[in-house]
Amino acid sequence: MFHDIYRSRRVLITGHTGFKGSWLAYFLQQLGAEVCGVALPPPEGLNLFRLLKLDMRSEFLDIRDPEKLRKTVADFRPEAVFHLAAQALVRRSYREPAETFSSNVMGTVHLLEACRLTPGVKAVVVITSDKCYENREQVRGYAETDPMGGYDPYSASKGCAELAVAGYRRSFFNNADYGVKHHTLVASARAGNVIGGGDWAEDRLVPDLMQAASAGRTAVIRNPGATRPWQHVLEPLSGYLSLGEKLLKGETKFADGWNFGPDHEGMITVGETAAALAEAWDAVKFSVETPQNAPHEAHLLKLDCSKAHHELLWHGVWSPKEAFRRTAVWYRDFYTAGKLRTGDDLASYLADAETGGLEWTK
Repeated sequence: MFHDIYRSRRVLITGHTGFKGSWLAYFLQQLGAEVCGVALPPPEGLNLFRLLKLDMRSEFLDIRDPEKLRKTVADFRPEAVFHLAAQALVRRSYREPAETFSSNVMGTVHLLEACRLTPGVKAVVVITSDKCYENREQVRGYAETDPMGGYDPYSASKGCAELAVAGYRRSFFNNADYGVKHHTLVASARAGNVIGGGDWAEDRLVPDLMQAASAGRTAVIRNPGATRPWQHVLEPLSGYLSLGEKLLKGETKFADGWNFGPDHEGMITVGETAAALAEAWDAVKFSVETPQNAPHEAHLLKLDCSKAHHELLWHGVWSPKEAFRRTAVWYRDFYTAGKLRTGDDLASYLADAETGGLEWTK
């Protein structure tokens, strides 16, 4: 997979105790990488990183502490870096706007600075969000050339992070100077809504539905008509790893911004998503209740991923129906039998990708 480029490579992940970070750390270990994680300690309660019991180096620190972050990066000397650490919740950003900007913007700057000062870093992939774009609720998908923006503090912080990445790339990691003044390529990745087993974040649709089902309760959902680009967590992760492969090979044209999202069929409403999960696990029950004076949330958000399709040769593997089914089954088996299906899901995903002839499976 990925032309075996990650085998025995030192790879650093920030945010490895989070939902996506845990899946990525597990994925990279299966690819033979030597992985080091940098993150805050996993929160109390259910946490995928803790459940997976990954045998890897973990440094628990705040990315807003530049000295500790710089020392950790310098000590590990990674060849590839995937930056996922962030305050990742829209509604929390309304409660804690300053912390959100500090983590998502300055945390990204501190990571880029640590990489700039550490010899041997060849590839940096900064993960932001599809919400980094100035959302005009348009029908067409946002392309990488569309302007950054953001209505709420979270979305705006991700737009700012993208500007910081672009500024560092032009100033310190310029593609035109690669191999002469520096040996590091920097890209950013923007993904749509991800689902999959092991997400227990607060105030999110899938975790709320799954936890309610496990307790025999009816979950309450808001904004059932809001449309989102749903995809299984392994889809963008394969995109990030494909991108990292190109950067490690020194292919400068890939040091840029990239969208990773589902095709048009993945644009599904919140209400339809809840119904699909209920179909896969009959314990899932929900009702609709729109709260009064709720903070603003985008109604429509879609990505144009044609650049990743045509240039990176990346495509999704699982249909939305399959993503919903596997997500519901993961939680069902965990809550009813204590089984972790993470390894099974990854093995099935890789097998299906290989059957589909995707370029990164070689």
